[in-house]
Amino acid sequence: MTKEPLRQDELVLFEGLRARLEAIAYRLLGSAAEAEDAVQETFLRWEAADREQVRVPEAWLTRVLTNLCLTQLRSARARREVYVGQWLPEPVLGGDPMLGPAETAEQRDTVSTAVLVLMERLTPNERAVYVLREAFAFSHAEIAEMLGITEVGSQQTFHRAKQHVAAERTRADVDLAAARQVVEEFLTAAASGRTEPLVRLLTDDAMGVGDGGGKIPARAKPFFGAPAVAKFLRGLFRPAAAKRALLGGSPDIYAWTANGSPALVAVVDGRLVGVMTLEVTPDGIAAVLSQVNPDKLGRAGRQWAAADHGEPVLSGW
Repeated sequence: MTKEPLRQDELVLFEGLRARLEAIAYRLLGSAAEAEDAVQETFLRWEAADREQVRVPEAWLTRVLTNLCLTQLRSARARREVYVGQWLPEPVLGGDPMLGPAETAEQRDTVSTAVLVLMERLTPNERAVYVLREAFAFSHAEIAEMLGITEVGSQQTFHRAKQHVAAERTRADVDLAAARQVVEEFLTAAASGRTEPLVRLLTDDAMGVGDGGGKIPARAKPFFGAPAVAKFLRGLFRPAAAKRALLGGSPDIYAWTANGSPALVAVVDGRLVGVMTLEVTPDGIAAVLSQVNPDKLGRAGRQWAAADHGEPVLSGW
């Protein structure tokens, strides 16, 4: 039987839920581009469905989306094994509705770059249960129905996933004003040409990692310890003609937030070329996470172009 075309109210209903669906998909996949694709595929399923039989559209759409993402996650594991260099999630800049709910510390944490990396270690089902419960407050009964598991199974899976994530997390909340202060202090230290100011800002076990995806040079593996991270950053922020040639010009560095953390946004002639996220803890900066893979900067670049971002903190680096 041919399904009826979408009515205006059904289209409006979906568009009203799009940002929430994208926020769920992004937390599940760690990729803004893949999240957009999953939501678009969910729309096509909605368009093709017998919508008269759908009692609760939001629950139906979330179930379809989650299962699409679970399929994607299972294939993503194989792709990550052959990924060139270190895989990091796609950054989402402050102000983007894809970041989703941020009323609680738990909700903000689930979209942080560090937690998205940690969630890569969870099974697809653990990740889905954790995201749906922690960030979007679905009941275990609702999650069980979405995933085809028991309510007790959902509770046990959530407990296990939360233990895995919480065991490695210590993070401080920052707003945009505080983030700018952190970034300015960090840039001053990085541009000083000395490692000592940077070491003072970093935790003893600080980590540095970059994702170039084989397109832009980046450290192939994470490196640890304040002295090692400081030495790397000192070299990174030393001006050089080769770096300018690689980026297509002299970048301006802006202070912003990405995934709820302070971030340095590098821009060349209005084109976003990199996002460096600083994971701040009460003891200092615990991780410096750099995304320079151009394939993972599409949404951030579009959001940046549409934003009122003021003046750079550092010009013509």
